[in-house]
Amino acid sequence: GKYNIFDWSEFCIFTQSNIAMKIVIKNIAELIQTESTPKKWVAGADMKNISTIKDAFVEIENGIITGFGSMDNWSGIDNWSNTEIIDAEGGMIFPTFCDSHTHLVFAASREEEFVDRIKGLSYQEIAKKGGGILNSAEKLQNATEDELFESALARLNEVIKMGTGAIEIKSGYGLTLESELKILRVIKRLKEASDVTIKATFLGAHALPKEFKDNKDGYMDLVIDEMLPKIAKENLADYVDIFCEKGHFTVEDTKRLLEAANKFGIKAKTHVNQFNAIGGVKASLDLGALSVDHLEQMNPEDFDVLLGSNCMPTILPSCSFFLGIPYSPARKMIDKGLPIALASDFNPGSSPSGNMNFVASLGCIKLKMTPEEVINASTINSAYAMGVEKELGSIAIGKKANLFITKPISSYAYLAYSFGENIIEKVILNGKLQ
Repeated sequence: GKYNIFDWSEFCIFTQSNIAMKIVIKNIAELIQTESTPKKWVAGADMKNISTIKDAFVEIENGIITGFGSMDNWSGIDNWSNTEIIDAEGGMIFPTFCDSHTHLVFAASREEEFVDRIKGLSYQEIAKKGGGILNSAEKLQNATEDELFESALARLNEVIKMGTGAIEIKSGYGLTLESELKILRVIKRLKEASDVTIKATFLGAHALPKEFKDNKDGYMDLVIDEMLPKIAKENLADYVDIFCEKGHFTVEDTKRLLEAANKFGIKAKTHVNQFNAIGGVKASLDLGALSVDHLEQMNPEDFDVLLGSNCMPTILPSCSFFLGIPYSPARKMIDKGLPIALASDFNPGSSPSGNMNFVASLGCIKLKMTPEEVINASTINSAYAMGVEKELGSIAIGKKANLFITKPISSYAYLAYSFGENIIEKVILNGKLQ
């Protein structure tokens, strides 16, 4: 038919937007974490191995990796008019970090508690005097959704610059129906506003609010009978979580919450064994948890139940660094044949940093992991820990083009070695330069 000028303009816009845009990244000194046959995770002795290609290229179309290999095998480009060339200029390319445990949405920092710890108070003592999670909850309850969104978006953009391409974000600083919903709605807005892959976790069972100080069962009723159904109805949470720890929530509380969440089809990711090993690992596994996180304290039976399970042990070394508490026994876990993931635990109280480069350094320096183990733990394994291993975590055909390009560096071990240096030049999410 015939087009008037307005119809023709719309036709051109539609046609251009549906032409596949191709990107080729060339002159890559080394392409890190490549896979020809993607796997769900890497465990035990296999964590010491990664696949790389030197003097490499990557091809991307519509935000998806469509090819990669040695420059010697690059066949060139058929249609230059629709291709963007990015020159890595001798830098390396890694898959972006997957940060599977954060509390990115919060109202204010807590450096006053940092000073209290310097003066000798413990994390538990600070909590008893009104600090800790309840401090963050009070501040968040007084913040508007827009204020929380703007501050969280700024933090999100900062961690993207440091190489994070997927991130899990928990609620848990609300502790009321209204405020927990407020956090989860902020996370939903972040999903819509950013190219980063985001998963939302409902952590209403993070601490007891003051009004339920002597009525934990009453608060669990609120979390399970009022919060959870509302959150499920609005589809606000990908996962549910609970802080299973002495002075917080028991193993029985954990079982009760996870059983209720399973009825809504919501899997668990739990806080366990941070200060005490009280049976939370087994309870989480029995009820299908995708990951168990922290694990600073481990009993022999905890290792045994994790072996052969489909649950990812997730370690948060920057929390141990900041609080001065023991580090998780990562070396023992790997040597026993387990997979492990690394995450930042970004939150205002115990790990006020989402810098996964620093987490990688701590993996080597404090957890005694090799650079290869750290790469596996912060990419493919942490992708599994947030349920995105089929689309992220490695450089493979058909996966999202979430990559970062480094400055020219001498080896991939330099990333963890040079803990105070920003070596990331460019970040690409869904095939788009950030």
